[in-house]
Amino acid sequence: MKHLFVLNPAAGGKRGRFEETEREIRAFALGLDDPHEIYVTKAPMDAAGKITAEAASADPLRVYACGGDGTLNECVNGAANHANVAVTQYPCGTGNDFIRVFGQENFPAFRDLHALTSGTARPLDIICCDGRYGINICSVGIDARVGGDVHKYSRIPLIGGSTGYIVSLLVNTIKGVKQKLRITSGEYASDGYVSLVCACNGRFYGGGFNPVPSALPNDGILEFLVVKGVSRLGVAKVVGRYAKGRYRELADIITHIRGSSMEIEGEKDLAVNIDGEIIHAKKISFKVIPDGVKFIFPIGADDHWRTEWH
Repeated sequence: MKHLFVLNPAAGGKRGRFEETEREIRAFALGLDDPHEIYVTKAPMDAAGKITAEAASADPLRVYACGGDGTLNECVNGAANHANVAVTQYPCGTGNDFIRVFGQENFPAFRDLHALTSGTARPLDIICCDGRYGINICSVGIDARVGGDVHKYSRIPLIGGSTGYIVSLLVNTIKGVKQKLRITSGEYASDGYVSLVCACNGRFYGGGFNPVPSALPNDGILEFLVVKGVSRLGVAKVVGRYAKGRYRELADIITHIRGSSMEIEGEKDLAVNIDGEIIHAKKISFKVIPDGVKFIFPIGADDHWRTEWH
């Protein structure tokens, strides 16, 4: 079995964070008996290409995404649908949102390299977005535009994490909060103005937003929320309850759908958020891939959260 540590020099947004992480990984790797490699990414999606190439050997491979949610997303894209590859996160990014589904009390276990390298791999669902994969939350609309700008504001002194998200939200609200979309999912169909659509496999994103607290990344189902087009003033009414998973209180504005897929088409190019990474397309589909990736759970993590999982 080979251990592959993927380091993203852009993760974390703080000077010196990458150097510190690299020293930690190299010091730990010296004590490993198994073959290992420390790989520093050079460009967007570089990690996915590296993992795909490694997977071709058919030998067991464990991948550790040493960064934030973007780094994890790249590693998931490389590991997806490869039975010999398992992936996990060594969180040192800005948000580290996906692993919050396992409980904040388990965060230290993900920061324990011994616990990670000795952990157990279990299958989790992923989201297929027209050939690209997500493991956490995907979205279209103002939220994707906000997510695309978060890092720009998070790097400003005195702004970071959830504060950067709020600043980006305010700026993009001024630019406009709705667009005309055609949406289909099972028996659901709509054609009108929409402010936001999200597809949840995980629970947290945007530095702490938790739109569907019951979402499970191993039940073969995606939790969709469709937010009708609202005015700029209407955003204030919606965003707080949306962020806290209280969508049921706004049934006249927010439609909740549980399903396996959704098709979305706009009149203009859409900003599409995939685990915090932004792509652009006029039409996009979100489809769940049950057990699409093997995910490593650190040894010693508190398993109480599994009682609600299938």
